[in-house]
Amino acid sequence: MAVRHRLIHAAPDEVWAVLADASRYADWVVGTSRSRPAHGQWPAVGSSLEYTVRLGPWSASGTTVVRRVEAPAELELEVNSGPLGTARVAIEVRSWGEEALVIVDEHPLRGLGGALHNAALDALLQLRHREMLATLAKVVEEAAGAGEHVKA
Repeated sequence: MAVRHRLIHAAPDEVWAVLADASRYADWVVGTSRSRPAHGQWPAVGSSLEYTVRLGPWSASGTTVVRRVEAPAELELEVNSGPLGTARVAIEVRSWGEEALVIVDEHPLRGLGGALHNAALDALLQLRHREMLATLAKVVEEAAGAGEHVKA
């Protein structure tokens, strides 16, 4: 299990506004070049989006489904990366004074990732989460600074 946290210099509702906007998924999820709504009203339970990951000339598509939501504090996703399998990604947004403490907890569920899950994979996930949380912080803090209000 890979758990990582980051203090974001914005209010928790500003973090939630970004998480609740399916069109912004590719803005903060590392490696994702594009995302689009697929089913339902994001982030309702059962809603989903499709995403594309690009690495040079190579690209792959996947889906992310909302499995649990307690707005504006908890969002649990099942990310399906095709042949790599699925993973549970839980995001918790806590008030920390006037700022937000964001905690990400990820672990493989099914497929190759689940079968090969080990401490080395968790270490790679930690690196990915560090970058993802830094990117989320940048997106949220820039939106908060610009006075953007993303509809949740």
